[in-house]
Amino acid sequence: MDLHILDHRLRVTSISKSGLVNFTHPLIKLIFLRNRTRCKFFSLTETPENYTVVLDEEGFKELQPSEHLQVESSMWLPLNVVSNGNASSSSQAVGVTKIAKSVIAPLAQQHVSVFMLSTYQTDFILVREKDLSVVISTLEEEFNIYKEEGGESVPVHSQDVSNGLQKNGKDAIHPTVHPVLIPLNQFCVMSLDPDTLPSIATTLIDVLFYSSSPKEDSQSSPSQDLDCIKFFSFSLIDGYISLVMDTEAQRQFPADLLFTSSSGELWRMVRIGGQPLGFDECGIVAQISQPLADSDISAYYISTFSFDHALVPEEDIVSVMDMLQHQRKEPASS
Repeated sequence: MDLHILDHRLRVTSISKSGLVNFTHPLIKLIFLRNRTRCKFFSLTETPENYTVVLDEEGFKELQPSEHLQVESSMWLPLNVVSNGNASSSSQAVGVTKIAKSVIAPLAQQHVSVFMLSTYQTDFILVREKDLSVVISTLEEEFNIYKEEGGESVPVHSQDVSNGLQKNGKDAIHPTVHPVLIPLNQFCVMSLDPDTLPSIATTLIDVLFYSSSPKEDSQSSPSQDLDCIKFFSFSLIDGYISLVMDTEAQRQFPADLLFTSSSGELWRMVRIGGQPLGFDECGIVAQISQPLADSDISAYYISTFSFDHALVPEEDIVSVMDMLQHQRKEPASS
């Protein structure tokens, strides 16, 4: 198996709901006007709390400093696992389940914090640039590691990395078991030919920038806000588009332009975290991905500025709920 360190240096940012109006101009440019920006890695995810924007240095230049923009201080590097020369094939998207044991668990044991971004095409594992030497020394037994530089894939070994081997901190600790929320929405993971993006532009602008949640524009029943959750994710990475939306949002788009895997399956969400999770705790992704991998349940995983989100096939949601319940009852070993 090959692990590629992609040629992007990324910033993880958050735009407040009330401040979105200050950023629609650059966001529209980054989403729709590819010829006007040199940004090659862009992801925007709306949650009830805020908008998480992950983007490369070129894209980050488009965002003006503002009280409405929070920026995580680190530079992040995206890793991608490639099997047989191809990124994991989208026809059988098993997502983070594939890499739970080989990548996510070992990094958690070395106290490396990861930020996950699953797309229709593949799974990106973001690690802090300063942790790269630990990442390489931890994973090089399992993977051939390459760093992409100017279109070339250059083999990397731990002795090549400047600050050598440094284990991150102490012995393995048992991470906090975070509360989870399982909303009722059904989600679709979809893609789109970038050439047809103009055809859905008005719908996408409407969904991203103007569809406020029910409680903001009508007196809907309070339970509705708890039962369903606002979540929409758009990414444009190296020319590939990925969209994650619930079936209600999907109905607003022309059916013939968005495509999904041949099975066309629906996904349910497990949102991880009661309080905003922050960026320093390790093992949050492993806590969910490990049991899913043990049961061979597919999962997409999208981290955001405040919370993490796993998407599992709808037919597996009951067993996932049981699994998480069981995990919460297990006494933590000291």
